Amino acid sequence: MAARHSSTREYGAALCRATNDWQVDEWYEKDSRLRCGIVVPMEDAELAADEIDRVAGHPAFVQVLLVARTSAPLGDRRYWKIYEAAARHDLPVGVHFGGGARGVPVTAAGWPSYYLEDHAVMSTAFQAHVASLVFSGIFEKLPALRFAMIEGGFAWLPSLTWRMDQQWHRFGSETPQVRRRPSEYVAERMWFTTQPIEEPHRAADLLTVFDHLGGVDKIMFSTDYPHWDFDSPVHAFQVRIPQDQREKIYTENARAFYRLPARATHQN
Repeated sequence: MAARHSSTREYGAALCRATNDWQVDEWYEKDSRLRCGIVVPMEDAELAADEIDRVAGHPAFVQVLLVARTSAPLGDRRYWKIYEAAARHDLPVGVHFGGGARGVPVTAAGWPSYYLEDHAVMSTAFQAHVASLVFSGIFEKLPALRFAMIEGGFAWLPSLTWRMDQQWHRFGSETPQVRRRPSEYVAERMWFTTQPIEEPHRAADLLTVFDHLGGVDKIMFSTDYPHWDFDSPVHAFQVRIPQDQREKIYTENARAFYRLPARATHQN
């Protein structure tokens, strides 16, 4: 049984290597404007770190790519070697909607009955990961580590950070590795994407969410095209957003997060 378990993980690592090589050969080499995420066998951190070390120097790769549905919350030490490898190469970590490691359900109470449930509550997995990463102390251990929570929404973030701050003030002695308010780590180390775009019943309330977030500096536009529920960059926002904020959301925040060259300016 142990041998079969080991061979399964090695098979997963081989698939990741093949996928990363394919991304370079079939996409980046044909259009160098494109950038990729390093796909890793995340449930085996040593093999994942080996793959990061193998390809991190290639300009095609700008992040390490994980999924939201994992066998444990992402602050668990079983994943730390992945983060150490990412930090070693100055790469951020992107956590993308989906997954299904070891048949783990998306809810804490078991499997949902409908796809609609699964799709709607995937954001709870992201919330659990945010709390786990903050309280694990990984941000103190790796001061340059950055995360992007991709396609899990963001309107839930203010209330989550309020709750974490409140609980930390009461029970902070349990986590001495957390030396500052949880909301400070989130504000400094975590970015979030728009898809699926938040659509409050009153469209203008989205601006209130931005206000509670402290601005839009950590929000990046994502489309999820060509999935059925993709967001069009033309129609995604149902409320008018100031031009400076639009530029941050659509382009500049991602440039800063992935440390890509600034947009060229044209002079007459």
